[in-house]
Amino acid sequence: MLRWTTVCRMGLALCLAMAIGRAGAAESSESANAAPKGSLLIIGGALRADNAEVWDRMVQLAGGKGARIAVVPTAAGNPERSGHSLATRLNQHGADAFVVPLSAKYPGADVRTVAESAELAASIRSAGGVYFTGGDQARITQALVHADGTPSTVLQAIWEVYRRGGVIAGTSAGAAIMSSTMYYDAKTVFGTMSVGVRDGIELAPGLGFAGSEVFIDQHFLARGRFARMLPAMLKKGYRLGLGIDENSAMVIGPGRDVEVLGYQGAILIDLSQATSAAELKDFNVQNARISYLDHGDRYNLKTGVYTPSADKIAGKLDPAAPDLHEPVFSYDILGHNALLVTMEKLITNAETQAIGIAIPGPTDTRQDTGYEFLFRRLPESAGYESASSDAYSILNLRLDVRPVKMTLPLYR
Repeated sequence: MLRWTTVCRMGLALCLAMAIGRAGAAESSESANAAPKGSLLIIGGALRADNAEVWDRMVQLAGGKGARIAVVPTAAGNPERSGHSLATRLNQHGADAFVVPLSAKYPGADVRTVAESAELAASIRSAGGVYFTGGDQARITQALVHADGTPSTVLQAIWEVYRRGGVIAGTSAGAAIMSSTMYYDAKTVFGTMSVGVRDGIELAPGLGFAGSEVFIDQHFLARGRFARMLPAMLKKGYRLGLGIDENSAMVIGPGRDVEVLGYQGAILIDLSQATSAAELKDFNVQNARISYLDHGDRYNLKTGVYTPSADKIAGKLDPAAPDLHEPVFSYDILGHNALLVTMEKLITNAETQAIGIAIPGPTDTRQDTGYEFLFRRLPESAGYESASSDAYSILNLRLDVRPVKMTLPLYR
């Protein structure tokens, strides 16, 4: 049998994947006997100081006014500043927050020793919530999981908070670690499609708080990351994917009910009916389903039941009375918010399909291949319009993605 130090010479990401995979298996075994009673608050990054709805919900889920919340700045580039700032912000919303000094970025810190502190673990167990900051998600998993794959004392304490009914919250990198697989050292969004994703390089195990059936990603609409979610889901066999946008959040409760809150919303991808054509060789997918869950909407991961927000209940769109009568096309479907704009134009249109195009950027390896994204409105597709704002919820559009040949140079 290879010693762990020998295996790690194959690459840090690969040995981390092996280690966290074993830790995740152990946690899954324990969780099977004690399903978590707590909630997850998954924030898509760039959470603004004035987004009181999200800050207040974190405090509420941790126990309400005076709730102790452990702020874990492990991912941050400057953990002292980040931890202090976020603890102060939570205290302004009624919490009794404290900083967990766990980071390889602390001067002179031995992160492995800190992760085994019984005193620190006890302080976390006394809390009603744990909040992971943004930064580099690899720093979180490297700090909290032993080289032999077992969870650290601090990670065990965090799981105990979740199991007994507390909240585990995270923004950006802190959101990435929520599912059992996370992006680790990813290429561009386009690159994940054109070159592919590999275990231990682009992908690595997360901490698995969200369970093994749903893939989580963040900065979603702002950075066009729905396209990188597809190859990751296909690679790892996920049926469901949830991507939350910036300055927005989703709560996943113990009954697996997802509620969206904050500035914008979340994209839900369902690959239960999807296929890929092996003869095309390059990345492709047919018959995926894509939905947009807006502020206040709910979706149950177990039952698949969607519940519109209160201001959309009476606002179901009539496909026989469309507002638009025009073709829908996006020349940069991976651009900022381009996906949502395309979906909104299609659900309110007499046209039944929309096309988006993605082409390689100057740093992408594959310059000979682009991708066509074909969105189709189906009989089971539905849209809901808000009565109080210019906002829509969009359900069950079909999405097909296929490679297209690029003719270079693009100019004449």
